[in-house]
Amino acid sequence: MKFGISTFVTDEGIRPDVLGAALEERGFDVLFMAEHSHIPVSRETPYPGGGDLPRVYYRTLDPFVALAAAATATSELLLGTGIALLPQRDLIHTAKEVASLDLVSDGRVLFGVGVGWNREEMRNHGTDPKTRGALMDEQLAAIKEIWTQDEAEFHGRYVDLDPIFSWPKPVQRPHVPIYIGGESEAALNRLAKYGDGWLLRGFTRFEEVQRVRRWLNDQGRADVQFAVFGGDTRDKVIDGFREAGVERYTFLLETLPETETLKALDELAEVATRHR
Repeated sequence: MKFGISTFVTDEGIRPDVLGAALEERGFDVLFMAEHSHIPVSRETPYPGGGDLPRVYYRTLDPFVALAAAATATSELLLGTGIALLPQRDLIHTAKEVASLDLVSDGRVLFGVGVGWNREEMRNHGTDPKTRGALMDEQLAAIKEIWTQDEAEFHGRYVDLDPIFSWPKPVQRPHVPIYIGGESEAALNRLAKYGDGWLLRGFTRFEEVQRVRRWLNDQGRADVQFAVFGGDTRDKVIDGFREAGVERYTFLLETLPETETLKALDELAEVATRHR
């Protein structure tokens, strides 16, 4: 099992280029960065974690700018969005951002996506929360067309593209791996249809991981990779996910200044070394 880091990169924490270099030096495999474009002042949607919304949600850097900075300081570290809120994003710009990052990083991008939870945030982007899942399904299908076809077009209920040219194309073939976030039935159906990897959260039950693996095999999708986002450092948890068939495991890194972050990474690297 390979190990990486999931985190919120903000203006108050370690710089993304310094973070990327530190991860690669310590043998980590991947960096997943969270995304929120903004947080509405008037918000009724409860925070899924319970309690007050953590400060880091208000201050995240754009993930593609931050990952590009990390790419310049590394040569092997995989660069992931964990997750990009695709229903809130412009489809064509996002396809180009991902492909551009894959080009400048020499093919090291993992495109983690999800539908999101903050309904007020979605509405500010013109997204109807009730149809965000159906919208993202069409976005994923259309993005694959843009990445793989010289003249791409797509005609759906929510996405309608007459033929377009868009370069660069991703370095990875046939395209950048798409990791689907979420554990709901809709997310799993999306995974089977559009995903190359499942980005599951660290509280997911081992039995559920095994069930999903069996179900995907029955769907002819034995090729799907499993990655844990924000996992626990306890040995029994790591071992449980390994036994359940997870290929990649990421620890949730607290957003801190550089000195404190490097110390935390040293401790997490020791945990990873014990389980490699």
